[in-house]
Amino acid sequence: MPLTRKAYRAALLHSIADPAEVGIEASYEYFEDGLLVVENGRISAIGPASELLASLAADTEITHYPDALITPGFIDTHIHLPQTGMVGAYGEQLLDWLNTYTFPCESQFADPHHAREVADIFIKELLRNGTTTALVFGSVHPQSVDAFFAAAEKLDLRMIAGKVMMDRNAPDYLTDTAESGYLESKALIERWHGKGRLHYAVTPRFAPTSTPEQLTLAGQLLGEYPDLYMQTHISENLQEVQWVKELFPERKGYLDVYDHYQLLGERSVFAHGVHLCDDECARLAETGSAVAFCPTSNFFLGSGLFNLPMAEKHKLNVGLGTDVGAGTSFSLLHTLNEAYKVMQLQGARLSPFKSLYLATLGGARALRLEERIGTLQPGTDADFLVLDYHATPLLSYRLKQAKDIAETLFVLMTLGDDRTVAQTYAAGNLVHQR
Repeated sequence: MPLTRKAYRAALLHSIADPAEVGIEASYEYFEDGLLVVENGRISAIGPASELLASLAADTEITHYPDALITPGFIDTHIHLPQTGMVGAYGEQLLDWLNTYTFPCESQFADPHHAREVADIFIKELLRNGTTTALVFGSVHPQSVDAFFAAAEKLDLRMIAGKVMMDRNAPDYLTDTAESGYLESKALIERWHGKGRLHYAVTPRFAPTSTPEQLTLAGQLLGEYPDLYMQTHISENLQEVQWVKELFPERKGYLDVYDHYQLLGERSVFAHGVHLCDDECARLAETGSAVAFCPTSNFFLGSGLFNLPMAEKHKLNVGLGTDVGAGTSFSLLHTLNEAYKVMQLQGARLSPFKSLYLATLGGARALRLEERIGTLQPGTDADFLVLDYHATPLLSYRLKQAKDIAETLFVLMTLGDDRTVAQTYAAGNLVHQR
């Protein structure tokens, strides 16, 4: 295979550590006039353009972005493919919202044609917003996952998804059984897990919709295939927390249900965690599990405020989730705008460099993929974005007043959205151009 080498010249910025652990200044690398060199889908060099240009072969194609910032691709650690068509559904909190809107919407995925159509829209929307990796819930139907993975494979995207397992407390038209959920998941794992840049996630929707038998089999799948992911929801809404206590009176609490069925581990991601306690955060951290922080969804459904400082205290891995469809935007820039407000309401600050970390390297660490994605380090996959400083008249005007990269980054996260993403690259290929 002939070597393909390309270079991209722009301002370059990426996280190299968690600011909560090393301090803000040591957490990022920034090149005001930088060069990113890509060879065969991987990053081979990063540094000041003045130093690297001389080392390039004479025939290297160089793309120059004089008024833009290149960052790693964004990583969404919690999103629902089948809820694309119901974003912005009015007036309910979690449990009523599921019954009124979500379940009827997800039932349409029994039709493979519908699943393919939505998967196409969904992936285009992710890439338009600069998301190059996502941890995705399908519906209960295996064809929802087949459609998503087929579309992702065509573009060589690094994506993780799973079929929802749900054998109780949901409409008959949307439930599997403990046995069928296990067998269908197993067939999908055999078909897709490890194919290209695709990974499978065992996906019990949440404790109330799975019987003990189903949770046991979910744990069994994780034992049978050691590098699988596991995704579910936890402690999103107070009514839900109470319901779990009633359904599992023998367990100490919500997290203990999952712990009992051996669903905690290094590739386990729990969405929301708004009402976790100190002990639960400590246990999640101890098992290497991660939490997906979903601010737009938590505001929209009135669920509460995620306590990021408590998670940091326990060194718990936290990624960012849009949680579309309760979340109101595919944009992780927009999601970071809301995350900042969640912290403000708790009397805490969210620095723009911590925000960048959450959307990139933090998400990669939550997914145990930091060797592959989440930074611009040489050797990693060339998944990156070009953010346009002149995307909107207001953004352009406001950035002219920015004194440094910290202010520039914060303004991009406050005023930015899908229009800010000029181009998205995955494995070195241009997969979205505004």
